Amino acid sequence: ARVLEIARRLSRGEALGTGEEEEEGCQRHREPLEVFCKEDGALLCAICRESRAHRAHTVLPVPEVVREYQGQIQAWLQTLKDDRDKIQEFREAEIRRNW
Repeated sequence: ARVLEIARRLSRGEALGTGEEEEEGCQRHREPLEVFCKEDGALLCAICRESRAHRAHTVLPVPEVVREYQGQIQAWLQTLKDDRDKIQEFREAEIRRNW
């Protein structure tokens, strides 16, 4: 859910409220947010990226993360749509059977 919210806000060009940044960038260092920490699900500046808290974590450039998560979200959405269609077909069959 958090990744979905981040992807939505990034696609709308909004600032993300993960606690470490504000509209101008990283709240601690006043640097632009350049990478996404996959383990923590947070945007990081270059200084935060090199801190002990994130040094061993997997980080990716924001545009790459957006593309990756958009693909995953689209796949999940298609699965949900397929499941919904199956449920609707089953419901309609049950209604016909009851008549």
